[in-house]
Amino acid sequence: MAMSHNIFRFLSIVTFCVGVTLLSGVVPNNAAAIPIVESVRIGDYEKKTRFVIDLNKPVNFNVYSLKNPDRLVIELPEVIWRIKEKSRGEGRRIAGYRFGLFRPGQSRIVIDLKSPMKVTKFFRLSPQGGRGYRVIIDIVELSNKKILKSQKKTRVKQEIAGQRRLALAQPQPPLPPKKKPKYKKFFKRVIALDPGHGGIDPGARGTRGTLEKMVVLKLAKELKRQLLLTGKYRVVMTRSRDVFVRLRERIAIARRAGAHLFVSLHADSIGNRHLRGGSVYTLSEQASDKEAEALARRENKSDIIAGVDLNVQSQTVAKILIDLRQRLTKNNSVVFANLLAEQLSKRTLMLRRKHRFAGFAVLKAPAIPSVLIEMGYLSNVKDEKLIRRTSHRRQIANAVVIAIGRYFSRQQSLK
Repeated sequence: MAMSHNIFRFLSIVTFCVGVTLLSGVVPNNAAAIPIVESVRIGDYEKKTRFVIDLNKPVNFNVYSLKNPDRLVIELPEVIWRIKEKSRGEGRRIAGYRFGLFRPGQSRIVIDLKSPMKVTKFFRLSPQGGRGYRVIIDIVELSNKKILKSQKKTRVKQEIAGQRRLALAQPQPPLPPKKKPKYKKFFKRVIALDPGHGGIDPGARGTRGTLEKMVVLKLAKELKRQLLLTGKYRVVMTRSRDVFVRLRERIAIARRAGAHLFVSLHADSIGNRHLRGGSVYTLSEQASDKEAEALARRENKSDIIAGVDLNVQSQTVAKILIDLRQRLTKNNSVVFANLLAEQLSKRTLMLRRKHRFAGFAVLKAPAIPSVLIEMGYLSNVKDEKLIRRTSHRRQIANAVVIAIGRYFSRQQSLK
C-alpha cells in the first residue's frame, strides 16, 4: 500500500513538472542555447557616447573601426535579434546602425559614425540593478592631430604596399622551357558559379516572401549538377550555403581556381510590378540604360551592408580596371552573353533588351570572361512563381550549360 502511494506521489510530481515546463514555453533544444539580443541603447555624454547591447546571457565579442565611410563593427556569436527593424537610433556621434547574420556562427552590428572616432573602453557587465547581461562600448571623437597622424600611417602603408607591387612586377629571368608531353592531356575547363547575396545580405524579396539569396543558390546547385554530368568541366562556387561573401572575395575565389568563365546568378526586384523577364549583363562603366545603372548600384552596396572595408575594396577595383587584359576579357564576355541570351530565350521569357551593360563590381575579374544572369523579377507575381519552381530552374540551368559548350567550341575554332 505504501509503495503504491509512493508511486502515485512520484507520478504526480513528474506530471506537475512537465506541466510547468509546457506552460513556461521551455523547449530542451539547441535553440535555447543561442544568445538573444533584447535591445540596443545609445547614451550621449559631453565627451563620449556609450553604445549598450542588452542580452539574456554573456557573450564574447570583438570591436574594430573602418574608414571611408567611418564605421564601427561589433562582432558577436550567432544571436537571435529581438530589436525592432525600425529601431535605428541616432546620437550625437552616431548616424545609425544595422545588424544581422554575417556568416554562420557570427553576427555583427555595423554602426555608422558622423566623424572619425576611436573606442576608449569596451567591456561586459553581469546582471545588476534590474538589467541583464550587457556589452558596453565607449567612443570619442579623434582630435585633428590624431586624424592627421592616422592618415600619415595609412599613406606610409600604401607606399610600402606599392613598392612591393612594383618589386614583384619587375621582369624575372626566364625559366627553362618545359618538355612537351608526348600526348596532349585532356583538361577540364573551370566554371565559377556565383549565387548572389547571402547571409546578412538577403538581396531582393518577392511578393510572396521569396528571398533572392535562396533561389539563386538552388539554381547554382542545379547548374553545377548539370555541368558535372557532362564530364567536361570542374565547378567552383563562391558560396554553397547561406553565408555572406564579400564582392572582391567572389572574384578572388574564381581567380584562385583558375576559372575560365564566371557566372553570377541573381533575381532582381523592381518598382514596376508588371515588368517581367530575364536578362544577361556584362561589365561596362557606361550603363546601357537607367535600369541597368540602378541595378548595378544596388548590387555593389552588398559590402556596405555587411560592414566591409571599402577603402581596400576601392584600391582592388582600381588596380583591376587598369589591367590591360580587361579589353579582351570584355569582348569574350559579350560573346558569351549573346550565346546565353539566345539559349535562355528558348526556355524563358526575356526582356526586350536581353543583353545589357552596367558597372557590376563582381564582374571585374581582369582575365575571366564574366556575366551576370537575372532570372527574372521577384516583384512580378508570374516571374516569382516560375523562379520558385524546380522544373523552371532546371530549364534555365540547361540553357546555360548549352551556351557554355558553344562558347568553348567557338573559342577552340578560333585558335
